[in-house]
Amino acid sequence: MVDITHKNTTLRTAVAQAIVVVSKPETIEAIKNDTVPKGNVLAMSKAAGLLGVKRTPDILPDCHPLPIEFTGVDYEINGLEIKVLFTVKTIYKTGVEVEAMHGASVVALNMYDMLKPIDKGIEIHAIKLLKKKGGKSDYKDKFRKDLTAAVVVCSDTISAGNKEDKAGKTIIEKLKTSGVSISEYVIIPDEEDIIQNKAKAYQAQGIDIIIYTGGTGLSGRDVTPEALIPMLDRRIPGIEEAIRNYGQDRTPYSMLSRSVAGTIKNTLILALPGSTNGAKESMDAIFPSVLHVFRILKAARHD
Repeated sequence: MVDITHKNTTLRTAVAQAIVVVSKPETIEAIKNDTVPKGNVLAMSKAAGLLGVKRTPDILPDCHPLPIEFTGVDYEINGLEIKVLFTVKTIYKTGVEVEAMHGASVVALNMYDMLKPIDKGIEIHAIKLLKKKGGKSDYKDKFRKDLTAAVVVCSDTISAGNKEDKAGKTIIEKLKTSGVSISEYVIIPDEEDIIQNKAKAYQAQGIDIIIYTGGTGLSGRDVTPEALIPMLDRRIPGIEEAIRNYGQDRTPYSMLSRSVAGTIKNTLILALPGSTNGAKESMDAIFPSVLHVFRILKAARHD
């Protein structure tokens, strides 16, 4: 199965359809009047769909087992056609499109099975996804495309040339995939005045995002939060909470990180862990959703 461990949990919804076409009006009348020999077709088929959708990963090997938190089955009868509308919702890391399509197909097959004794000409048509919601595809067109960023690596060891930077490069890759241009990438020692001077300079240049990596731990030289917090106009606790919550699901040590998020005027300041995994997971936790902050800072309407 596809690795989804890096994804965020969000509300996911999918609606699929299947169309059952009978061959004579008498079949439709039997369904409406509940005179089909095998029982109530619509109720029984709905029950079959509810059972079937929960078994999707048992049938399709690449589907992830996930919590089905809502299933809805609706019917629309038009002439000789019965349209099955199957809705599935979950709060999870991956979507429910296949589950919805599987559910719709099971409903249609059960209807076929119940109706075949009285109608030999039944067909199943147009099993397809009608709509889906949730996940990053819902937001990809909602962020500004002209954002710029500076990435600052805070490390005595790396700045002295004794170790290669990987965390900063990981951050850069994530920024690029989020459509953010890199204006500056620099490595500095863990010195409060240097950290502060970089923030002042980049903010004055109009850079939208300044991301520091390193110096957020608890050693004596970890001073990035101490340098940045006094400079911030406003903290953004929700971003900090999202970073630590995401990390805590993956390692118990995330609670020791002192990641910082806030603004200096219209510039977003982030201070992330200095380890490669810590930086990557922090970026995965908040990007690209965090870019919505720039619509708010520009007083854009936000839904």
